[in-house]
Amino acid sequence: MWLRRTALGAMVVPLAVLVFRDAPVRLVAPEPVMARPVAPSEALRPAIVSRADWHADETLVKEHATYTGAVNAVFVHHTNHANDYDCADAPTMLREMERDHVSGEGWDDIGYNFVVDRCGTIYEGRAGGVGRSVRGAHAKGFNAHSVGVAALGSFGPGVPVPKALIEGIAKVGAWKLRPGTDPRSTVRMVSTNDESLYQRGEVVHLHAVSGHRDTFQTSCPGDALYDQLPAVRAEMVRLRAPHS
Repeated sequence: MWLRRTALGAMVVPLAVLVFRDAPVRLVAPEPVMARPVAPSEALRPAIVSRADWHADETLVKEHATYTGAVNAVFVHHTNHANDYDCADAPTMLREMERDHVSGEGWDDIGYNFVVDRCGTIYEGRAGGVGRSVRGAHAKGFNAHSVGVAALGSFGPGVPVPKALIEGIAKVGAWKLRPGTDPRSTVRMVSTNDESLYQRGEVVHLHAVSGHRDTFQTSCPGDALYDQLPAVRAEMVRLRAPHS
């Protein structure tokens, strides 16, 4: 959630409190990848707008990426921005978020691994390579072996959640989640920080696709989006099915 506000042209954009946020002029071009067979429990890599395409300021990045291995859990967030933005403005919003996370929060880079806008466009968040398991700053105590996917917007009670947004989150989650893991299942995780809802070293069983509120004292990702997590899981299952 975001406490500070910053001007985005004539638009006021809420900035984040903990670890939330964020079609270029639709210059979307996914990074080239080598084709490979896809196992039944995996999904194809979706189109992702790279940091270069949304013009991330790489001079702000303080440290090289840390890699943590297979992704056991997907944590869904919202950025708490106003929902009436034009999707063409998403890259500008991401640059504002990058500056706030680094200069305001004191993090090494954007906290989230990926951000999805209301049009369903997926953006690379934290640097280090979208195809690798980059440790984020999105779920204190559970940043390792997880991926943080943030929905650009605010999703309190009664707020409509665009279908394209749900599908975008599911595409990232289906691709990143460890092969063989049912998105509807629970997974074993170990807290690494007493500031989470669990003591350091405590073993917990979380949904493979969880909301940030499941591990931290926060309302993120908002009741409306949190209530859509079953739909996200179901879409991930569909995307990882053999015929998909």
